[in-house]
Amino acid sequence: MTDWPVHGTISGPIVMIGFGSIGRGTLPLIERHFKFDRSRFVVIDPDDSDRRLLDERGITYIQAAVTRENYRDMLKPLLTKGEGQGFCVNLSVDTSSLDIMEFCREIGVLYIDTVVEPWLGFYWDNSGGAAARSNYALRETVLAAKRRNPGGTTAVSCCGANPGMVSWFVKQALVNVASDMGLDFEEPKTREGWAALMHKAGVKGVHIAERDTQRAKNPKPANVFVNTWSVEGFLSEGMQPAELGWGTHEKWMPENGRTHESGCGAAIYLLQPGANTRVRSWCPTLGAQYGFLVTHNESISIADFFTLRDDAGKPIYRPTCHYAYHPANDAVLSLHELFGNGGTIQEQHHILDEHEIVDGIDELGVLLFGHSRNAYWYGSQLSVEETRRLAPYQNATGMQVTSAVLAGMVWALENPNAGIVEADEMDYKRCLEVQFPYLGPVRGFYTDWKPTDGREKLFPEDVDYSDPWQFRNILVR
Repeated sequence: MTDWPVHGTISGPIVMIGFGSIGRGTLPLIERHFKFDRSRFVVIDPDDSDRRLLDERGITYIQAAVTRENYRDMLKPLLTKGEGQGFCVNLSVDTSSLDIMEFCREIGVLYIDTVVEPWLGFYWDNSGGAAARSNYALRETVLAAKRRNPGGTTAVSCCGANPGMVSWFVKQALVNVASDMGLDFEEPKTREGWAALMHKAGVKGVHIAERDTQRAKNPKPANVFVNTWSVEGFLSEGMQPAELGWGTHEKWMPENGRTHESGCGAAIYLLQPGANTRVRSWCPTLGAQYGFLVTHNESISIADFFTLRDDAGKPIYRPTCHYAYHPANDAVLSLHELFGNGGTIQEQHHILDEHEIVDGIDELGVLLFGHSRNAYWYGSQLSVEETRRLAPYQNATGMQVTSAVLAGMVWALENPNAGIVEADEMDYKRCLEVQFPYLGPVRGFYTDWKPTDGREKLFPEDVDYSDPWQFRNILVR
């Protein structure tokens, strides 16, 4: 595709916080799809490794860290310079999404991020226990801000590939499944309507089922954590407790499973790190797989969004929802090395760029399971070869994130007074329309696979054959 559409005009300044792998990949998409004033485009990052990309474009670079102490003083003059409405694109780590989001809304600036990121130190502070450093807790702070100050300037929370794009996939997958079942329905217009449709379709749960098969030219060296996206981001979420949206059909909870004392009540957590928790899942290309149950915002937001309640507010239907992530093989080896060394994180980190990868795809989608058609996977099968043709500075994993950021920015420009929103609340058709050109093949697959398949061949296991889709059968114990 050479005739790329211009989706809108950003009338004020653009401030991008963070210029790592996702920031670099988002840059050419902003240039391609928006009209904007280049003289008021500013990128802030403490690492100047890729400054040349900004210098050759005439984009201002500030080498600094955005901190709790300086964010207001640093950001205000940049975001309010000149005429028009500014846009803050927060793609950083160790900066509080909530604080920056609330500040942007205070000064009437549009905002987007890919995760509810806390200030530096949060992920490694266990003084309040596992629940306090969970994604559930982080999401609840954003929901509280939304209740305190409804409406107003749009701030899009958690809009990358996942969380983000996968919430749009869930709705499209549900419509596909319901249609294939021959259900009599009109596409829902409300949150309650979507929950009722998922309940009617008999969906017991959703896996964010991902398989990254991208291979590097050179083998992973010892004592280096290698990944296809932010190592810091993966380690941070991977060392949080495993978390999942908890469905109303579940009859069993792990001994180390815990519920939350307050909030929406849509999720539980386990007293073990997500990157060391394995689950059984399925992706189309390689079939059945072990994935890591790494905590993600969408595991909670999707379960919460599709909760159906009675008149008293008691949940009568909710799907189980969690990530089931098989990262690139080098990242799997990196995790084995890390946990084999008592959880000691490697000092050296490396993100594979598009030039270092030989081949492979990032197969990222949603697996809706437990209904009369058994299970249905719907998602993107983007290859690194196609990524190279589509846009520079990113591999397949990055492109799925950056194109979702693009879609979220377009939606925010078209809906500038929507308040704080999650991807689940956005127009999934419009967002996918913007994103589809960057996702490679987007397909749906039915499968007969169940997590009880092939069990107990040589050793006895604790398996509930009466309901294959119990978490009891999915969790690897």
